[in-house]
Amino acid sequence: VVAVRHGETDWNRNGRMQGWAPVPLNETGREQARNVGQWLAESYDVDRVLASDLLRTRETTDLLLDSVGDRSVSFASAWRERGLGLYQGLSYEDVEERFPIYGLSETAYRAVEATPEGGESFRDVKERVVGRFDGLGGGDDETLLLVTHGGPLCILLGHVKGLGLTESLVNHHPENCAVTELLVNGGETTIVRESAVPDRE
Repeated sequence: VVAVRHGETDWNRNGRMQGWAPVPLNETGREQARNVGQWLAESYDVDRVLASDLLRTRETTDLLLDSVGDRSVSFASAWRERGLGLYQGLSYEDVEERFPIYGLSETAYRAVEATPEGGESFRDVKERVVGRFDGLGGGDDETLLLVTHGGPLCILLGHVKGLGLTESLVNHHPENCAVTELLVNGGETTIVRESAVPDRE
């Protein structure tokens, strides 16, 4: 499984909480996706693609496929970022000051059961992401490309390492269009490449 975080958006750049908002990639994000797509095409023979159904991951997927080639794509809500409910669109600083248990700091990462109105807890996100990942199946020699978000990637990395949810969120910070490669062999998953930015390798 080759997992890629979506490209940059203006909300990433400006420090706004995105959640499920339909925020498009900016030009930097599009360029990131084009570059990573070329690198993926040279490095892997992708069989099929799984992706979050949010706009920024859909756009990233389309740009990756320009290089990877036409592949079967399955968009699903299971791979979405955390739903932030009422706090979606607020700045990181505003949430950190007024509602710290819903932000992006250790205070929030320790409040894994806290659920914003209209949103979901980190525990909810883990259940849907890990549940879908553990049920992937696939052929022995199949290469899956997964296009998702920072939160799900942090949770997946922690799951593979056997970390608790808080540790998973505190210790992982994948950049936009960073690549993580997971080797799934039966019931065992190992990390081959973690949150690498290909043009910086």
